[in-house]
Amino acid sequence: MHLLPEASWLQFNRRVLLQTERPDFPLLERMRFLAIWNRNLDEFFAARIAKPFWERRGSQDHRALLEEAYAQARLAYQRYQALLEEARPHLQVLEPQDLDEEDWLYFRVYLAEVVAPRTDLIPWEAASDLSHGALYFASEAYLVRLPQDLPRLLSVPGRDGTYVRLGALMRARSDLFLPEPSPLYELRVLRLLESERARADWDELAQSLEGRQEGVATLLVAEEGFPEAWLEQLRQTLELIPEEVLLLPPPLNLTLVERLVAEGPKEWRFHPLKPERPRAFLKKPLAHLERKDLLLYHPFADYAAVERFAQEALSPEVKEVWATLYRIGEENPLAEALIQAARAGKKVHVLLEGRARFDELLNLQWYLRFLRAGVEVLPLPERKVHAKALLLLTHKGKGYAHLGTGNYNPQNGRLYTDFSLFTGRQELVREVHAFFQALWASHPGEGFPPQGPGPKDLPLQPPLALSLLRTGEAIRNLLVEEITKEAHPKGRVILKFNHLTDPAVLKALVQAAEAGARVDLLVRSTLTLLHPAFRAKSLVGRFLEHARVAAFRGEGDWRVYLTSADAMPRNFQSRFELLFPILDKEGKKRVLRVLKRQIRDDRNSFLLTPKGEEVLWGGHHDAHRW
Repeated sequence: MHLLPEASWLQFNRRVLLQTERPDFPLLERMRFLAIWNRNLDEFFAARIAKPFWERRGSQDHRALLEEAYAQARLAYQRYQALLEEARPHLQVLEPQDLDEEDWLYFRVYLAEVVAPRTDLIPWEAASDLSHGALYFASEAYLVRLPQDLPRLLSVPGRDGTYVRLGALMRARSDLFLPEPSPLYELRVLRLLESERARADWDELAQSLEGRQEGVATLLVAEEGFPEAWLEQLRQTLELIPEEVLLLPPPLNLTLVERLVAEGPKEWRFHPLKPERPRAFLKKPLAHLERKDLLLYHPFADYAAVERFAQEALSPEVKEVWATLYRIGEENPLAEALIQAARAGKKVHVLLEGRARFDELLNLQWYLRFLRAGVEVLPLPERKVHAKALLLLTHKGKGYAHLGTGNYNPQNGRLYTDFSLFTGRQELVREVHAFFQALWASHPGEGFPPQGPGPKDLPLQPPLALSLLRTGEAIRNLLVEEITKEAHPKGRVILKFNHLTDPAVLKALVQAAEAGARVDLLVRSTLTLLHPAFRAKSLVGRFLEHARVAAFRGEGDWRVYLTSADAMPRNFQSRFELLFPILDKEGKKRVLRVLKRQIRDDRNSFLLTPKGEEVLWGGHHDAHRW
């Protein structure tokens, strides 16, 4: 059974929404999943729907995507109401008519002095320019834009745990925002936010981002009861087909529950995780790696180990540092360590990916910080760099590397499941260094690769002549080769990805499964082929499944690989990714132990079959509990 990638991803987002119904999750955590679902759906219409929108707009496939999104949105509103009912009286969201006169003493002034001066009044003639994701109200003569910098939920003074929606207050006092009082109707517009430029270096990035908000509209969400004539005028102005208009009860953006999650009772949240701490490594990372590799599984093993390794850049024995950075967040101890190392006179080279979708502005800020601290920021290559690698080179000609499946982001490192490999194996370190030098050398005229331990005279373009690491299409080739080896009754394949859509990999999996091999697929989000012989499941639970793993049992001796890449054509063809082997026996055992726990999981799982999905909750095997 074949699925469109977009349809498969929407099914994943439905699984996210279903987490709001889990009886074993605390109330605020279920609310958090409601907000995650909403953000995901916004991203879907801002980016993921691009191909069906441009190539098959109005087709049966495109309409089916819209119908599924509409069905999820209706269910999300029901879940919102149910969660609020469960939260009463400790947490409650009131309507304006539920406020008493004392409450209005405050909110009248707040609306007049804080909200009204920041509110835009827009003529209907400008409706084609409505911003992506912003919240608007429509009146007969004007459109009113809610201030983006104000919270959507306002706490009611003196009434703990009690809130009111800003939009509802504005509707109740439309006289403060319009020349004369008028009914107001809520709406949002979602637009494609892809940059027009396939490649933009740092000096071009700002210009590229400036034009991104001009994307075409993909969805209009309006509240039920919206006047039909106004709705039709908006639809035609935005050049939407009728199916691209959704009518829902307000609130139209359920991410507002994030405030309830942040301020609600602590006992309604998960108990804090107490991660394993590799004490010997944390004390002296490089000395530890002289003896053996270290394989960690975050967040069950402390992500602080990654930051501690980066701090070794300040060690007197380290002279040079290389790093790839993708989504690193607003505050980042690892990035700060690199800045400190550069200021201390170390050679620090960073490939900071400026085109990480929706993180471009934040990364532009880091680019300037790195540049002004003396960090050499490599020019952006044609391909996006999605590999996760950090390399320390010493004065004595040795090297130590961290390779991971996740981003160097301190928040995500404590919320996403990811693997980290720390190694001092010089055969692996040399290839990591070769990878970085090839990134440098892919820019003729930018200078020569700096001297240091590792191979020289590398080819300017991938694929690299590597024996342990793989990048680009060499990752696909290795996966297909390894799967093909297992195409027999005693064969065993375990693949764990966020997305598995590559036709060549899927074809090899079908051939292996039909030859009698056991094929276990752990695919969080997108799986475009469901075969009766596959054992496929998606894990959705407390932690975001983010690790990418491939394991093959050849005559009882497991071969285990970790990678930054999902098994998608674009990742093999237009990105610099890294796939690396686990050579340490203890590390292999740890990875296989994680995979087998997830295969057995019956608390966070959805079986994916050609006949549909089966929910596995309430069992005894919880892969998100260590």
